[in-house]
Amino acid sequence: MSEGSGPSGDRTLSAADACAALTPLAVVRPVGVVAAAPARPDVAAPAVGSFRWPLPGPPLVVRHFDPPPQPWLSGHRGVDLAATPGALVRAAGAGMVTFAGAVAGRPVVTVTHADGLRTTYEPVRPAVEVGAPVPAGGPIGHLLAGHPGCPVASCLHWGLRRGDVYLDPLALVGRGPVRLLPLDPAAS
Repeated sequence: MSEGSGPSGDRTLSAADACAALTPLAVVRPVGVVAAAPARPDVAAPAVGSFRWPLPGPPLVVRHFDPPPQPWLSGHRGVDLAATPGALVRAAGAGMVTFAGAVAGRPVVTVTHADGLRTTYEPVRPAVEVGAPVPAGGPIGHLLAGHPGCPVASCLHWGLRRGDVYLDPLALVGRGPVRLLPLDPAAS
């Protein structure tokens, strides 16, 4: 297996090595899209590999993506990552800051990426301004305490959207849902 170190010192495996490490009997491929509404064929999967964790990681996921069956119903349209208050939050991928302000009284930073994805981070005290370009891993702010439902000192709520469809942000780092496929594609 080839193992390397990313720009922040976190260890990374290639997608092929990660799949090989999981099981020698089946091919495991990440399913890149989990939508809040029924799956839409016009919404493509995010590109795994050009994104990274927004916190030193991989951080502990304390609440997973749990989309509602209909867009207007309640659900959890992102993931909550455990961290310490004041932790540096970084852009998961290269893009431009398109929002840095309050939503419903909570500070939020939104980064829009070239491939039409938007990642959101809250509660984050912004260290960037709207219109600023950010590289993957570039600092965007500091995590604040007080995210509702967080069972630890503080949690980063990390969201992902393409258009009006909410996606599982864990798919960006190769940790989204998986699907087992037969070794022989002709067998299916």
